[in-house]
Amino acid sequence: MTLTKTLLGLSLLLPALFAQAQDYSVGDLHIEQAWSREMPPVAPAAAAYFVVHNSGSEGDRLLGASTPVAGKAELHEHRHVGEVMKMQQVPAIDIPAGGEARLAPMGFHVMLFELPRQAKDGERFPLTLQFEKAGEVQIEVMVRKQAPDAPGAGAGMQHHAH
Repeated sequence: MTLTKTLLGLSLLLPALFAQAQDYSVGDLHIEQAWSREMPPVAPAAAAYFVVHNSGSEGDRLLGASTPVAGKAELHEHRHVGEVMKMQQVPAIDIPAGGEARLAPMGFHVMLFELPRQAKDGERFPLTLQFEKAGEVQIEVMVRKQAPDAPGAGAGMQHHAH
């Protein structure tokens, strides 16, 4: 293989490596798979999803989130109320000792309101998470057209519309 072909191959591979989601740690908590679905430009809100693993012997709680790309961020969950699926704000999300909290479509998530514009596929934005015991950690959220584990997208979560 020539040097030119090797360099061309590396130049095609590097963007894919850098596009992967990053992992973050604070105290006994490890946050991974941070992503948000690309929304239509006229959508009034967006959501952020991720997984929080707790390797500690005590539980912790996610108390809130903030980001400079939204006027307001709230913790929400989807719940079955009778025959209808409804979204509601929650005061906190528990992360059990030795367990995890999975923020995913149709479950717990961070809702982002008052967006000046919707982010596009491939963009990233900062999100600061506030935990009861572990404190604050800033993560980077990758905007994607589909969930990380949707067919052809990688592995991780189920594909659902928000």
